[in-house]
Amino acid sequence: MLPPPWAVLAASVAAVLRLAHTYRPVIVVHGLFDSPGDLVTLQTYITQSHPGTNVTIIDLFDRTKSLMSLWSQVEGFKQAIYPIMENAANGVHMICYSQGGLICRGILSTMPAHNVHTLVSLSSPMLGQYGDTDYLKWLFPKYVKSNLYHVCYTQIGQRVSICNYWNDPHHHDLYLNTSNYLALLNNERMNPNASEWKKNFLRLQHLVLIGGPDDGVITPWQSSHFGFYNENETVVEMRRQLGPGPECW
Repeated sequence: MLPPPWAVLAASVAAVLRLAHTYRPVIVVHGLFDSPGDLVTLQTYITQSHPGTNVTIIDLFDRTKSLMSLWSQVEGFKQAIYPIMENAANGVHMICYSQGGLICRGILSTMPAHNVHTLVSLSSPMLGQYGDTDYLKWLFPKYVKSNLYHVCYTQIGQRVSICNYWNDPHHHDLYLNTSNYLALLNNERMNPNASEWKKNFLRLQHLVLIGGPDDGVITPWQSSHFGFYNENETVVEMRRQLGPGPECW
């Protein structure tokens, strides 16, 4: 669902859309355990602020179905989004919330003909997640962040969306060897499609990353800005990340 300061986020999104030629259609992708109903407030805010804007919240992978692997969700959302893009000669904007931001990264990276003008990422774990949160304790009650790698870094674990972006800084080699989503998107492991994915992603005109210390879920919160922990759990900002990764885009 929308975080508590939803009005601030909505206002930020509205401002971005003003700068990016408002009346392109807007496609919204929800987050973990969400459904379109959780984002109606955002939809209403956009249409009230910019009358005439066509806002579509994609109704797929709702609630517990959002736990399906991210690649399967990417393919499903692509099929739903493509007709909207086809009918938008001047392109579209995308607003992707929480886990949805990672899904949108996958969509844009693997969709050669996309016409997304602006991608707005709201509180998305762009470089992964490493923290004990309520939803994590509910889903894996016998595990904490220090030992969740035993589940996530397996073939079975990689069938669960959360494990697709679980990034344990103390078991980085295991992450690199088993992560079949985030590590590929970040170009951290061998990917024969890396150059093509980069070219596809760079079709974007604008990328807007919204996140902050009051997030309460994304850990570290700087992951929403492509920062992440090193092995000492010290946050390394995006531009100081070593090796292949987001700067490769």
